[in-house]
This record gives sequence, C-alpha cells and structure tokens, in this order.
Amino acid sequence: MTSQPLGPADYSKTPRYAGPPTFGLLPRIDEVEAERPGEKIDVKVIGIPFDAGVSYRPGARFGPAHIRQSSKLLRPYNQATNVHPFTWQQVADCGDLGVNPFDIEEAITTVEANADAMRADGAKLLTLGGDHTLALPNLRSLHKTHGKIAVLHFDAHLDTWDTYFGAPYTHGTPFRRASEEGLIDMTASMHIGIRGPLYGKKDLEDDEVLGFQIIRSDEYQFTSVQDVVARMRGRLGDAPVYLSVDIDVLDPAAAPGTGTPEAGGMTSRELLNSIRGLQGLNVVGAEIVEVAPAYDHAEVTGLAAAHVGYEVLSLWAAENNGVTAPSGPSGSALGI
Repeated sequence: MTSQPLGPADYSKTPRYAGPPTFGLLPRIDEVEAERPGEKIDVKVIGIPFDAGVSYRPGARFGPAHIRQSSKLLRPYNQATNVHPFTWQQVADCGDLGVNPFDIEEAITTVEANADAMRADGAKLLTLGGDHTLALPNLRSLHKTHGKIAVLHFDAHLDTWDTYFGAPYTHGTPFRRASEEGLIDMTASMHIGIRGPLYGKKDLEDDEVLGFQIIRSDEYQFTSVQDVVARMRGRLGDAPVYLSVDIDVLDPAAAPGTGTPEAGGMTSRELLNSIRGLQGLNVVGAEIVEVAPAYDHAEVTGLAAAHVGYEVLSLWAAENNGVTAPSGPSGSALGI
C-alpha cells in the first residue's frame, strides 16, 4: 500500500524562518527515500548554481539558494486553483548540482547527464537556476524521452541569438541551438513577455524561422490574460511542453534581482495566472532562471520566483490527481 507523501516541515512545531533550507520547507530526497523506500518521487527540485553564460550582470549562481530562502512562506493549499501541491504528489528537494564554472560545454554535458539520471524513474524536474544556458541541456534530456518539445518561454528576451563574442553557448543562445539540433516542436513553441530594444529587425525574422511565435509583454495590457492563455493553449495543444521562466519577464519593479532587466514587463499576477492557464496540458519539465540576489531587495525577486515554482508544482499535482482542466477561482476567471 502506498504511504502518504512526505510533506513540508510542521509549521506548528518549527517556525518557517527556522525551517530547513529546502524549497517550500519540503523534505530532502534522502529523507523521502528513508521514510518511503521504493515508492515513487513525482517531482524533484534541483538547484543549478551556474552563471558562466551571462552577458551582463553576473550573480545568478546564487539564485537557487535565494529562491529557496524566499519560498519558506509557501503553504500546502493553492486557493487559486483548488490544488494541494505538496500532498497530491511526492516532491523532494535534491539540493544543488555542482558544475564546472569555467567550462560552459562541460557544464552543459554535466547538466544533461544529471537530468537523464534524475528523470530515469519517471520523475519530473523543476530546475532552479542559474542562467538560461541551462535550458539547452534540459531540452536535450527531455527530447530523449518525449521527442520534439514545445518550448513555452517566458522572458523579456528571445534567447535565439547566434553567438556572443563568437561563443555559441551562452544564456542568449539556448533556443537557437535547441532549434538547430531538432529538439523543439517548431509548430508549437512560443515566447511570452518579449520587449525591449533588439539589435535589428532580423532578430525577429530569424526567431520566426527557428520555430517561435511571440506574445509581447504589451499585449497583456492591450488584450487580457484570458486572451493570452487562450492563444497559448491553442499553440501548445497536446504537445509535450517545457516551461522556461526567465524571471526578467517581470517588470523590474516586480523583479529587480536579475541580470538583464528591461522596463515594461508584466506583473507577477499576470505571470502566475498565465502559468495557471496551463493546467491540463502536458508540461513535462520546468525551470526558473536568472534570479540574481545581489540586485534584489526585500526578497522581491525571490518571492516571485518561489511562487512561480509553487504554481508549477500545482500544475503537476493537478495532473497527478486527475484534474484535466483549469479549476478553482482562477480557472473560472480564465474562462477555460
């Protein structure tokens, strides 16, 4: 008989601020394996403190620890979607993966091999970055299992540039490399939240050739979250989806702690409701990247990132519990 999932620390016995340094005060993987030997871990949270691919402000290597610190106030019931993300599935924090900070290609190889090993038992991965270079090895790993992946990319930037200073692997190039390698579903991938100056119109033309549609940040104001979610779901369909959230998709007012901030971004409310709109779709993996705590204050960016992770866990908990469409108050409001 399957035992109950091992959940977060008991808040009535240990104050949250004194709790374990794990995401949402969830148990470590060794604790889960000791208490539930032989039973499945549905979701593994892994930190990858790597930022050797950044082109402007460094510091995202400290993102995983900051997101975990900012996640201590998360609670076990998601009232917006009527989901219990910590008890409808077994989630475990797997700590941080150490990768070579001086050799990007070696680091990419290490991340891919680790993702393969961690997913071998059927678990889903929630990656806490780290810079956006990490998307490429994660997509390489997922492609081995699911074939072509629909990339749903929340970001201020396209990240489909060719090279920086001749370097093909940086945080601005992962989705070009992924498209060139045949990893992505070119009929179902999209960027959301794009804004800010580009090098030229050719950036957009190249991006379309690589298989992406774009929903600009401004469109949240000119239309609605409901419209964005409907377009998003129509594009993704039943494809396996990789959710990649660069925290700089948010306006700097909502996420100052990031390496390449751009004015005119979306609010955290818009981002969270967009992710809630994915409920019932086939989300096979997710990452939250580019949190750079040196530029944060009052945990503003860390809190936003932690809540993004919470909504991702809620998506998977709903799937694990047989919920096939957006539910709860947010589902009704999104009109799905």
